[in-house]
Amino acid sequence: MSDIIQLLPDHVANQIAAGEVVQRPASIVKELLENAIDADSTKIELIIRDAGKNLIQVVDDGTGMSETDARMAFERHATSKIRGTEDIFKISTKGFRGEALASIAAVSQVELRTKRKEAAIGTNIYIEGGVFQFQDPVQTAEGSNFLVKNLFYNVPARRKFLKNNNIEFRHVIDEFQRVALAHENLEFSLFHDDEAVFRLRKGSQMQRIVDIFGRKLQPQLIPIKEDILWCKLHGFVAKPEGAKKTRGEQFLFVNGRYFKSSYFNKAVQDAFEGLLLPGYIPTFFLFLELDPEKIDVNIHPQKTEVKFEDEHLIFALLRSTIKRSLGIYNVAPSLDFEKDPQLEEILQKTFPSKSNGGGGFVKMPEIIVDKDYNPFLEERGIKQSEIQNLANMYHQNIAAEPSKINLFEDEDFDEDLMRLPNGYWLFNKGDRTLMLDMGRMHRLVVSEHAKPLRKGTTNSHSLLFSLEYHMNEIEKSKYKSIKKYLPELGFETSIAHENVMRIDAVPEGLKETQVMKFLEDLFEILEYKTEEEFLHFYHSQWNKMQSKSRFDFIYKKDAEQLIKDFTALGFPEFLPNGKRCFFEVPFNDFKNKF
Repeated sequence: MSDIIQLLPDHVANQIAAGEVVQRPASIVKELLENAIDADSTKIELIIRDAGKNLIQVVDDGTGMSETDARMAFERHATSKIRGTEDIFKISTKGFRGEALASIAAVSQVELRTKRKEAAIGTNIYIEGGVFQFQDPVQTAEGSNFLVKNLFYNVPARRKFLKNNNIEFRHVIDEFQRVALAHENLEFSLFHDDEAVFRLRKGSQMQRIVDIFGRKLQPQLIPIKEDILWCKLHGFVAKPEGAKKTRGEQFLFVNGRYFKSSYFNKAVQDAFEGLLLPGYIPTFFLFLELDPEKIDVNIHPQKTEVKFEDEHLIFALLRSTIKRSLGIYNVAPSLDFEKDPQLEEILQKTFPSKSNGGGGFVKMPEIIVDKDYNPFLEERGIKQSEIQNLANMYHQNIAAEPSKINLFEDEDFDEDLMRLPNGYWLFNKGDRTLMLDMGRMHRLVVSEHAKPLRKGTTNSHSLLFSLEYHMNEIEKSKYKSIKKYLPELGFETSIAHENVMRIDAVPEGLKETQVMKFLEDLFEILEYKTEEEFLHFYHSQWNKMQSKSRFDFIYKKDAEQLIKDFTALGFPEFLPNGKRCFFEVPFNDFKNKF
């Protein structure tokens, strides 16, 4: 039998290895941005087309590369970050494995223009599908300019699994945010299809967070800071009112590197114990600084998993520091066991002891209680006769008649329809008696009435005074993707200023006080939705809001009308999610009780 094991060609091996590093356009964005930071750049520009499927371009003003380095950078395991095994345990740069550029070049068409500061001319390299094409001298600006075109053009199976542009671009924004948040001392820009999405200036951590997530977040942020010998912790957490049901604004960094840790997330969650409603997740931006030898980032090519030598101590540090900050800002009670110097000085003067040369002994303060004190004595201002009169009045009122207030009007006790104290209704339908859940019935009626509206245009009503909704850059991007659907859904909107949406009309039935909350929920949940999913979600949210009114009390005539509408639908017993709208009261079983 002939030998069957053979060595794979380099281009095939590179394409297979690229699967670990390049999963989607956002993976390339992360690698190129981190390379730009390692090159000591002060200004980084990211340009995207078609959510990165057709073009990902990163331009920086860093140190650049020589002609030889530019060619070597695309070889697998070629790196300038480490020299030996011992360097892995003291990594201070973002990249070090030497796999990113080779993996990117294996599944795309890559062009690099780069020039060192002291060089008279730069170099231009073009690689296609991992195969080197040419290298020429070129006149270019100092730094590097990477262009990654037609991602997965040579691996159609991988390109087929990419999501739509909205979803892929959302992943790109996620990676951009993670890098930008950790480096507030650098300028970042992001352009998508020739439109500016972010223009981030240099500034403080607070300014960077506000520039990315909007001014609405600034009043909610509470600073976190702790500096001990082996670890530094700083950053911000949002007040409980800034918590959300969906994850997204939870960021952990160590030595400027974003990482994920469900263990440390739990430490933050524990610090908010008793302050959040069930299911809500706090918003936080926390930065750890440790000795590089105390952590290991060489676990996965994505480098988002980090092992800590003292993770239990860091867990306790996160929880205690956040709890203390919440207490300082009056969000949660705080106990301060530190002595007050002024109070200590007063005590020393008041209670001199032998230890401080006073020559006396400390005497514990005493509480003196007048056991004979009686507030009802005549000398206290109240006469005994008045006390007796009050007592007589009390005993007379004990025999008063019970209240004649009736919580239910007589019309409720109809032979066909009767209200129950718990908000449900009893309804005689033929020879059966049914207990009705009016809220669920109303939801189904609203849902059925909304079906024709989904195919046409929803009626709207104009607002007397226009509302303004301040959007951050992420919400602005979401708004652009769905604005074409808003008129047919009943909204009339426009961009008043750069990041301000003006609302002139809303769908009928949507109260003015509900508009802002409805839009916030819309943007919060519209994370990875396609356009079709958005429309389905919108109508489900709308139906939910329309039927969210409590039916603990409605007028009998409204209940009768709702039953007529429900009967027109065939009196269905179940909602689409399987929940009951009514059930039959087993009166025959009750007879045995008598």
